[in-house]
Amino acid sequence: MDKEGGHMQFQWYPGHMTKAKRMMQENIKLIDIVIELVDARIPFGSRNPDIDQLAQNKSRLILLNKTDLADSRKTELWEQYFKDRGFFVGKVNSQKGTGVKAVQGIVMEACREKIERDRKRGIKNRPVRAMIAGIPNVGKSTFINSLAGKACTKTGNKPGVTKGKQWIKLNKNIELLDTPGILWPKFEDQTVGLHLALIGSIKEEILNQEEMAMELIPFLVKEYPGILAARYRVEEDKNTLKILEQIAANRNCKEKGNQLDYEKAAHILLEEYRNGKLGKITLEVPADYEG
Repeated sequence: MDKEGGHMQFQWYPGHMTKAKRMMQENIKLIDIVIELVDARIPFGSRNPDIDQLAQNKSRLILLNKTDLADSRKTELWEQYFKDRGFFVGKVNSQKGTGVKAVQGIVMEACREKIERDRKRGIKNRPVRAMIAGIPNVGKSTFINSLAGKACTKTGNKPGVTKGKQWIKLNKNIELLDTPGILWPKFEDQTVGLHLALIGSIKEEILNQEEMAMELIPFLVKEYPGILAARYRVEEDKNTLKILEQIAANRNCKEKGNQLDYEKAAHILLEEYRNGKLGKITLEVPADYEG
C-alpha cells in the first residue's frame, strides 16, 4: 500500500464512474432482466446504491456469490430480505460452478409475466435478454464464463454485420449480454469500505493489515466465539491487541531481533479468513441496515 496517498487499485475517478454508469444506462434499455452479482459475505456492501434506479421496471435477480464461504444461517436471512423486496434470489459459487445451472430456470421464472405479455401480443419465441451487473472484483466475468460454458455461441458478430453488442445464446430462450455491467460500491460509507477490504475485494488495502485485523478480531470474538481460540490457541477474553500478539507468538511471526511481527500475524489472519480456513463467516446481516 502506498502510505503517502493511500490510493487503491481501482482509481475511483468520477469520470470513470460516470462512463461506466452511462454504459449501463445504454445497455439496460436492451434487456429484460438484470442479474446482480453480490458477495454472500457482504450482500449489502457489495451492492451499488444506484442499481435499483438504473434497473427500474426490469425483472431483477440477485445472485449471492461465494456462498461456500458465507454463513448459511445469515445467507438465509439475506435471501428473505431480498425476496421481501421483490427480487428473485439465487445462490452460486461461480468459481466451482455450484448453483450456476439453476440460474437459467430462475431467469425464466422471473420473466414469466414478460413472456406471457409477448405471447398475448403475438410475439412468440423472442429470447429473454439478460445482463450481469455488479461491482468490480465480485466475479462477474468468471460467472459469465461459468454460465455460458464452452457450448454457447456468440450472436451478433457474423461476418458483414456491424460489430455491435455481443449476445451469448445460453439456450433458445435466453440471451446474455456479453459485457458485464460495472458498478461501484457505496464506498463513502466507512463500514462498506472496511468490509470490501476484509474480503479482499479492494486489492491494495485502504487500511493496513494490522488495522484490518484489529477490526476483524473483535467481530469474530463476538459473532463466532471459539473460532480464533480453536485455530490460533488464543484467549478470546483478552483485548484485541493481546489476541493479535498471541496469534503472532503461536504462528511464530518474528521480526529481526526476535520481536513479534504483528503485520505478518495480521496477514495470516486475513488470508485464512478470506480462503475459508476460519469457517463460513458473513460480515453483515440485514438488521445492520434496517431501521
